[in-house]
Amino acid sequence: MLSQLGSNDAREQRTKRFLTELHDFPSGIMPVGRLDEKSEGLLLMTTDGGLSDFINRSGIEKEYYAQLDGEITKEALARLQLGVDIGIGGRKYRTKSCKAGALPFTPTLPEPDPSLRIGRHRPSSWVRIVLTEGKFRQVRKMTAAVGYPTLRLIRVRIGIFHLGDMYPGMVHPISLEGIRSMT
Repeated sequence: MLSQLGSNDAREQRTKRFLTELHDFPSGIMPVGRLDEKSEGLLLMTTDGGLSDFINRSGIEKEYYAQLDGEITKEALARLQLGVDIGIGGRKYRTKSCKAGALPFTPTLPEPDPSLRIGRHRPSSWVRIVLTEGKFRQVRKMTAAVGYPTLRLIRVRIGIFHLGDMYPGMVHPISLEGIRSMT
């Protein structure tokens, strides 16, 4: 499913799934940031463009769990933490430093989409990555840059908001006070 409400491309409208399948959202609502088509997890929605811009540009933390192809090393985690070079829009981009560490557990999550073919890879490992920026496919590009392609990616937190026990397709309103505490 794409983290957008629709598309002007007639072919995409026939072949892709959009957020409008989940809920009857109010007019003028928009996703805050995006998840690529193969990523899962928390997505905030708002009708306040200023709030959306603030969250995307202010350095609010976004936390991800990533299942990686291979057992990641301490050296690769250290490289992620310091920042790595990735390609953005055809140019080299150095990511900001971030928090990155191996998860000492396998997260309890809904079953992955069968198209991910996770069982067909070598051993995998789970990492936690916390970013204060959000470039196009950034986590996937970062883990690939250190030699561990991402198999599965789940956003579990944006600022103070956590995915918790929400399941795919679930819509949960949040309080205005919670949003204000992020600003």
